[in-house]
Amino acid sequence: MNRLELKKVRRERRKLRVRKKIIGTAERPRLSVYRSLKHIYAQIINDELGHTLVACSTLDKEVRSQITEGMSKVEQAKIVGKVLGERALKAGIQAIAFDRNGFLYHGRVRALAEGAREAGLKF
Repeated sequence: MNRLELKKVRRERRKLRVRKKIIGTAERPRLSVYRSLKHIYAQIINDELGHTLVACSTLDKEVRSQITEGMSKVEQAKIVGKVLGERALKAGIQAIAFDRNGFLYHGRVRALAEGAREAGLKF
């Protein structure tokens, strides 16, 4: 197994370990984060129904208009968190369970969480 395959396997193990404990309900849906090399994606999910309630990423028009050239990925992730938090509050969601999806709570994942907290989400 090469280095990249091993990295994916380790992230999947962490993901399953975290997901055993975190389940999104109607009262407290799950905020799932995925980060690729270029972008970051986040969605709030009700696992009981299997529905995505709110979603946001660096590819959204609203977020794209706030991103300037030369802005770091961490700053972009914070903007995504703020926009996601605002959309969640409009949808009537105040409290969430944070699912880091096997990624370490560091850097862009942490910035997204802080942006969502600043917008008014509780977790």
